[in-house]
Amino acid sequence: MKVLVTGGAGFIGSAVIRYLIKEKRINVVNIDCLTYSGNLLSLEEVNRSDLYSFRKVDISDSETLRLVFEEEQPNAVINLAAESSVDRSIESSSKFIETNIVGTYTLLEETRHYWEKLESTKKKEFRFHQISTDEVFGSLRSNDKVFDEESRYNPSSPYSASKASSDHLVRAWSHTYGLPIIISHCSNNYGSYQFPEKLIPSIIIKAIRGEQIPIYGDGNQIRDWLHVSDHVKALILLLEKGRVGETYMIGGNNQMTNNNVAELICEILEELRSKKPNGVKQYSDLIQCIEDRPGHDFRYAVDIKKIQNELGWQPQQEFESGLRKTVQWYLDNESWWSPLV
Repeated sequence: MKVLVTGGAGFIGSAVIRYLIKEKRINVVNIDCLTYSGNLLSLEEVNRSDLYSFRKVDISDSETLRLVFEEEQPNAVINLAAESSVDRSIESSSKFIETNIVGTYTLLEETRHYWEKLESTKKKEFRFHQISTDEVFGSLRSNDKVFDEESRYNPSSPYSASKASSDHLVRAWSHTYGLPIIISHCSNNYGSYQFPEKLIPSIIIKAIRGEQIPIYGDGNQIRDWLHVSDHVKALILLLEKGRVGETYMIGGNNQMTNNNVAELICEILEELRSKKPNGVKQYSDLIQCIEDRPGHDFRYAVDIKKIQNELGWQPQQEFESGLRKTVQWYLDNESWWSPLV
């Protein structure tokens, strides 16, 4: 089997590739255009493997994509190529439209042209797995029922709107052309190799540098935290056993406010790095609420009963222990993140 992973130099993409090669012994083709958050150092563990190959490709480049499909002959596509920063999408949305919408369209078209030429057995076994987010459903209030596979799309930011658009394209290519697709929606991921601008690594890095830790608004926004290792296992399980045309929710069952997350990281750092930067008495003293960002969603959370009942998956990583491992990784791997901040 050979899997083509788009966005494979990113946080989740690199975790998928490491798992496919080290745990599943599956051939992987990584295509990534290496924008600001793509980092091939995240793949050092596998980049010399005979099972791994890398192509620097923009998914909006149809001609190069066509060549990759012809030469590599993949059995599946996992689409993780996306611009994913809400803040960046608010500042400038054009790249999100280009990559998340136009790029997905181009990838779908080249995948379809390739898939239609496959012999019948390979055509039936082929999969296109679209990795989406719970943010496409908008915001929940404190007492609202969590999102499930029947939830209505209601995106709030340019980022989530672009992801919603790409999901609709994927479903349309399935309905119109018969392309065998699966869509999954994940909650907030965390773990090692995550780009430093994201909430958890940002808090860790700012704390150990003795810098102010900015938290939007009152800090009471709620997210469901999913360790990337649990997410990856769910993605590969869906690729292998998920039902074609279906949608699945993947979450960690760890709803926490941003304040709670920041405070817990500071508590962990008090234990793991008791020697603080000059002038810092307690890491938590660095936490400071700032003006909220425009259109900030209050709460995200998903119902994972479908993937639990159909495939037996459930998250294994308890949040506090997973967060401790993550903090330790950033303490031990300053050489990875310091050039990025």
